[in-house]
Amino acid sequence: MITQRPLATFLDELASSAPTPGGGSAAAIMGAMGAALISMVCNVTIGKKGHEAVEAEMKSVRDESEKLRLRLTSMVAEDIAAFDGLMAAYRLPKAAEEEKSRRACAEVVALSKRAGEKGFAGVISDAGVGVLAANTALRSAALNVYINTPSLKDRAFADAATAEIEKLLDTCARESELVFELVRSRLG
Repeated sequence: MITQRPLATFLDELASSAPTPGGGSAAAIMGAMGAALISMVCNVTIGKKGHEAVEAEMKSVRDESEKLRLRLTSMVAEDIAAFDGLMAAYRLPKAAEEEKSRRACAEVVALSKRAGEKGFAGVISDAGVGVLAANTALRSAALNVYINTPSLKDRAFADAATAEIEKLLDTCARESELVFELVRSRLG
């Protein structure tokens, strides 16, 4: 599986002239990195003296972010398989995978607020990096939606996918900026 290879191999393949991995795979990796950073903030906060009151919430956030990290990581290979199918037939699977990816990235953005508000201050900057990674992943997924929806035969689905991504982009841009400012304010 592509995600079990060394990072350098993935980057070499990404830089090659081969059609996969491409932007969809990179977006899923960025989203998974954002989720991993949120998990790290939670893991450092859990058990930290003075943070007992938020421990249950940090465990909940960590559990959700870990599920998202695993889902986004698996989407790297799914994106490649879907793209290969798309190239063969210009069908729906690629758009369906992008739909899952963009929703998962939006969920990471939402979780980052909870980690940013209550996480241990010594690692709070990582909640900010996590939200930026997730928002970048979402924007990357949006570009893949924009390039692939014109070739879909199901115009109703294509229009719905475009409308959904535009709504998610707007919401997550605002949430991402709020989390960035929240984290910044906690840094002093």
